[in-house]
Amino acid sequence: MPRVYTYGPFQSRRLGLSLGINVLPNYKLCTFNCVYCEIGITEKDSLVSPDFRIKLPPSASFRKELISILTHVPHLDSITFGYNGEPTLNENLLDFLKIATEVRNKLDWIKQQPKLTIFTNSSTIHHKIIRERIRNFELVLAKLDVATSEDFKRTNRPHLNSPNIGTIIDSLAKLKQIMPKDHKLTVQSLLYNSYREDFMPNNNEKNIIELANAIKRIKPDYVQIYSTARIPAEYFVYSIDDIRKQEIVKYIEEIVQDKNVQVNFY
Repeated sequence: MPRVYTYGPFQSRRLGLSLGINVLPNYKLCTFNCVYCEIGITEKDSLVSPDFRIKLPPSASFRKELISILTHVPHLDSITFGYNGEPTLNENLLDFLKIATEVRNKLDWIKQQPKLTIFTNSSTIHHKIIRERIRNFELVLAKLDVATSEDFKRTNRPHLNSPNIGTIIDSLAKLKQIMPKDHKLTVQSLLYNSYREDFMPNNNEKNIIELANAIKRIKPDYVQIYSTARIPAEYFVYSIDDIRKQEIVKYIEEIVQDKNVQVNFY
């Protein structure tokens, strides 16, 4: 039976109608074990170093699968790489992108062509070769939930070989500098609360201040403030409300003071 590469299409809060592309094995493979993850805990054997790489090229069925699905959704908004872990771990990422680009460009679309999008948790982009790869995507959705070391360890629970949060922020700034003008960088920040009195969520004043300062340094095109919408990995995590999201957006805007950085909540 041929492997299935796609998820959906489904309606995304931030991307519109999105078709997910999985370039990883059929199990979660990630550098983080985030407390809020909506696809569950990262198992011990699947929590890998940001230096870890797999070679998993697309099979012949990938092109056929894409054509079969995309011909039936001429109103698609995004072809989105991610959803099963950290896609930059696959050395063959650009092979998938090349096929997706060719298929997309040959089809007719009701509106504009869907964007070629990638999710990354930002843990691997301190490697120059990874920045050079993902700059080829028209929209890069880069995770940055925290900007302090303490919140990084609590929230993202990174592999021991992960770079520190300062290095991740610096790497995002470097990525923005090499993005083509018609390609966009979005920083995504998921903020959450905690039912546990002994577990501080990333929705805390120090983290929000440092996050705003990090965004000011990175200068992304967009910032998306959001919270959990499905069952999180840990039972004690729950979402912040829209009022709090609005407060955070306003605070970030006051710190960043840059009309080229659009901050919104979802």
